[in-house]
Amino acid sequence: MGLDLYSDVADLTAAIVDIESVSGAEKALADAVEDALRALPHLTVTRDGNNVVARTGLGHGERVVLAGHLDTVPLNGNLPSRVEGDRLYGCGTSDMKSGVAVALKLAAALTAPTRDITYVFYECEEIEAERNGLTRLSATRPELLHGDFAVLMEPTGGLIEGGCQGTLRAEVTARGERAHSARPWMGSNAIHTAGGILDVLRAYEPSRPVVDGLEYREAMNAVFVRGGVAGNVIPDECVVTVNYRFAPDKSFAEAEEATRALFTGFDVRIIDGAAAARPGLTHPAAEAFVAATGAEVRAKLGWTDVARFSELGVPAVNFGPGEPTLAHTKDEYVELPLITDCETRMRAWLTA
Repeated sequence: MGLDLYSDVADLTAAIVDIESVSGAEKALADAVEDALRALPHLTVTRDGNNVVARTGLGHGERVVLAGHLDTVPLNGNLPSRVEGDRLYGCGTSDMKSGVAVALKLAAALTAPTRDITYVFYECEEIEAERNGLTRLSATRPELLHGDFAVLMEPTGGLIEGGCQGTLRAEVTARGERAHSARPWMGSNAIHTAGGILDVLRAYEPSRPVVDGLEYREAMNAVFVRGGVAGNVIPDECVVTVNYRFAPDKSFAEAEEATRALFTGFDVRIIDGAAAARPGLTHPAAEAFVAATGAEVRAKLGWTDVARFSELGVPAVNFGPGEPTLAHTKDEYVELPLITDCETRMRAWLTA
């Protein structure tokens, strides 16, 4: 199926949505995106797996990156797309094929932007990090992601969300001693001891640091509990998995240190995580973006791939027409006027 990059942005969104692209099966959509971009003589196009990168080469002193993932979560009876009033329903409409449509429209229309642009369309964002297309490009072809500033077109409801929180998961373990449940005094119940871990979490007061003028709110919560041996045994171990969402005023190492300090007296094992990203809103390119779009700015509460750009030294924000609270839902939709508004604001910035 071909994509008409000169069609109305709402129609283009619907066409992209109707090309199924569940994570790991993005080839059909990546092919359509590549074919459409290779038809544009002002762009140089590179294909890497199911990642497609298109770049202008106008020699401007500033380069910006527009990025969006092509994949969606598994279908839930929500294809093909359909329009009801001012809403387009379908899998990926908000997260984030409407943002991809805006970027593709701009790629076709802006033959002479006032700053050089790199358009990145990548695979496998919705699944494990090691398969993420942006992760692979940052490791193997970092020059393709080079820029002074990046916009990740994640759903933000038309607001600018600066940076992102980091995330850390830790297993906090309470120890005990096994015994027969008829003679509990001969052992030590690890599940009971784990109450101390929950007490720490109940007493936790999240910090609300201000980073580059944006207020973040941290969070720490138990997300799993594992314990027990048998119905007649006092357990000798109980593990509480804790998820810490930390603000970008901390490095990952500092977040790990803070977690260990909070659970002093318990065994703490960090099992995974990802660093936060500062908003970078003091960079001149970012300031120009905020001024040209006129969009409201807030902190990103959650983790996104802006962190991958941050690791490459590229300040980045999230900005897209989709509604984040609708992502991954059966009745996912995007407001059609927000897609048009996003295109208009982005065009104003890139031609200012």
